[in-house]
Amino acid sequence: GEDVKPFTPGKAKEIVMSLQQPAVFCNMVGDWPALHWNAKYLSAVLDGKTIQFRLGLKTVDLVPQFETRCSYVKATLEEFLAWSCGQPSCLSGPFSCYEYSKYWAYADYKYIARIFEDKPEIFQDIRWSDFGFPGRSGKESTLWIGSEGANTPCHLDSYGCNLVLQVQGRKRWHLFPPGDTSFLYPTRIPYEESSIFSKVNVANPDLKCFPKFRNATAHVVTLSPGQVLLVPRHWWHYVESIDPITISINSWIELDADHKARVEEAITRMLVCAVKSAENPSDGDLWLNPTEVEATSHEINLQYLNKAVSAYFNCQKASVSEQARPSSTGAEQRTSASCKRKKRKVGCEPEGCRLLTHEFGFSTFKAEKLQKIPFGPHLIEVLPQSQETSSTGAIAVGSDSRDPHEIEGGHFGKLHCTRKQSVMSNDCETPAHQMDSDSSPNASQTALSTNDLLDCLVNPHVISLVAQLLLERTRV
Repeated sequence: GEDVKPFTPGKAKEIVMSLQQPAVFCNMVGDWPALHWNAKYLSAVLDGKTIQFRLGLKTVDLVPQFETRCSYVKATLEEFLAWSCGQPSCLSGPFSCYEYSKYWAYADYKYIARIFEDKPEIFQDIRWSDFGFPGRSGKESTLWIGSEGANTPCHLDSYGCNLVLQVQGRKRWHLFPPGDTSFLYPTRIPYEESSIFSKVNVANPDLKCFPKFRNATAHVVTLSPGQVLLVPRHWWHYVESIDPITISINSWIELDADHKARVEEAITRMLVCAVKSAENPSDGDLWLNPTEVEATSHEINLQYLNKAVSAYFNCQKASVSEQARPSSTGAEQRTSASCKRKKRKVGCEPEGCRLLTHEFGFSTFKAEKLQKIPFGPHLIEVLPQSQETSSTGAIAVGSDSRDPHEIEGGHFGKLHCTRKQSVMSNDCETPAHQMDSDSSPNASQTALSTNDLLDCLVNPHVISLVAQLLLERTRV
């Protein structure tokens, strides 16, 4: 009766650290108590504790529903379940202003260590040790609870790679490789440390405003309960709940490349805060994501940059010295990469976020170590979407005992820009033929905005180069 898993922890970790494309693990978590974390169970465990929900409209617009465009309520899971079931009791509750047929609700990025701080024993229901990360449990994991239609705008995570366990309901993931970055029109507005957003609503792309998106290659998969998705480093992803209630648990895995990424994020923060803080504020310019709470001063941001640079070089020294002695994998040595958002708000300053290069032996895992990726019924690769497949089509990975199958999808939707252009709009590109001979916009063209400048100034490719130059200067 012993539960035999298809991959040993060592092999699973080798796959996670080496694979450069998204894939789904099956039959790896059948004995995890966390598989019983459905909404009713969690409601009983939380016992009336309120959590914050983000609410958005179910109507599909050409513009992504960034968090700055959403509403927020604090409610219990019991109230959330009553609302999602259409019970009369929610007519006077926190969801009373939001009709279920028109809105979705999402309790996203909930750190399990925080919401279950009075029940630490529950952390052990999540066993990332099965994937080769001993000591990693729910304490280093994040909980996501959503209703049908709940979604996360398309973005990439600056730090780590991502393991996502689906517990209840199904979610559809639209993933794009790092090489597609220029096709996804990256922006840092709204600004949030560690998240680079896409201007494109990939579920309903506006190809008139964003024509290069035609060149993007979507990898689409529907994740079902009991399956674990690997999202490799810097893969773009848009995630949507397609069942009435969905619950997911994820953990961000630290990588050596995070050391430089923290320097890049510190540079980005300095530039965005400096430029936007100098601009005359306008009522409609919500440039700071709600998760950031407030813009920090230039002095604090400069301190943060210096700490990130120091940590980078300290980790390099640690890497050199560690090669001469055995690595340690103790949980007490691990910092939390699941501290992806709001690092300053949860006591995870740069000096506390130093990721030891020897941790988990990350530097020993290279792609060439895997002579043959063991794809099959237990590890299913998420393939590129064919040209014929629609943007909403997906590879549906069946239950643990079934093979994946394709499901039919719809169409790209509206392909034209129907929104009114405002003077400060930065959504649409400026075709060269619409510029006058003196290089100034003609009467019908939108003027350049501060955000247009920032999109170029803090473009990921530009920031990477600036970070490299800065590190070279510091090294000298």
